[in-house]
Amino acid sequence: MKNTFEIEIAGCKRSLPICTINEHLEIAAFIMFGDVEITEKCAYELLKICPDFDILITAESKGIPLCYEMARQSKKDYVVARKSQKLYMNNPIDITVKSITTADTQKLYISETDINKIKNKNVLIVDDVISTGNSLSAIEKLTETANGKVIAKACVLAEGKASERKDIIFLNSLPLFEK
Repeated sequence: MKNTFEIEIAGCKRSLPICTINEHLEIAAFIMFGDVEITEKCAYELLKICPDFDILITAESKGIPLCYEMARQSKKDYVVARKSQKLYMNNPIDITVKSITTADTQKLYISETDINKIKNKNVLIVDDVISTGNSLSAIEKLTETANGKVIAKACVLAEGKASERKDIIFLNSLPLFEK
């Protein structure tokens, strides 16, 4: 198998490294960190196809650049669900999640301050890649627990069977590579 996967996203051509998940599965790793061009263009393209919203939310960490850029371009606020509870987080709520790219289960937290930002608002969930949908479900539960209304779920890439989902907005699909 090749060591890279070629893809075009929002008019940007990229060569993604192939990474082994386990003895049966490999993925093409899409990392937005440090790629300003693709972050800006993906945010722009997603904003064109997403419904109107009041606030954005993403999980720490790889979705942060996209969420920030979508917030900047739309001039709306955003919230980041953190992977650990910070000292400054008063009365947080948390959800347990297992992602395809993390070895163990982890928790996501939002603070009382962020809960108040989300409460009674139309919330757009964003992430870089949706694969199993576990992280997405956790963010959706956090949003609903905070009394926010999820109006759409968007990502740059839908990986594997996620590209068949009708409940997400995405720019391109990304295959899984079974061994």
